[in-house]
Amino acid sequence: MTGKILHLQLKTRHGGPMKPVDSALAVTGKGLQGDAAFGHAKRQVLIIENETLQEFDLPIGDVRENLTVAGVQLAGVPAGTRVRVGVVLLEATLDCAPCEFIEDKRPGLRAAIEGRRGTLFRVVEGGEIKAGDPIAVLVSEAVT
Repeated sequence: MTGKILHLQLKTRHGGPMKPVDSALAVTGKGLQGDAAFGHAKRQVLIIENETLQEFDLPIGDVRENLTVAGVQLAGVPAGTRVRVGVVLLEATLDCAPCEFIEDKRPGLRAAIEGRRGTLFRVVEGGEIKAGDPIAVLVSEAVT
């Protein structure tokens, strides 16, 4: 299953506005350079499907996502799932639980978007991510 990156955003500071960018440097073990979450172990990159934003009538960046994607389903992937974004390799760490910030956007949204606010990843192999890059969930080989 292959999709593509539609939009990239960086958090200027925790709780601050999202800044749209054309590309971002993913640094192994650190996250996206220039993002407020840079250096966080499990919350390095937040990805959400554009289809979810459309369903809830949310503008790009409103759920604080770094990458907005189309054509690939990431909600609910198990921790450890690897995703190739252009040349970058990411690994799912956990679903991003809706917080009070989401509820402040629209009362009732926190409960409505539960389990679909996006998936958090850590950077396994770094590189540049650009809008239009392909994104694919990698099928891991079974451990015997």
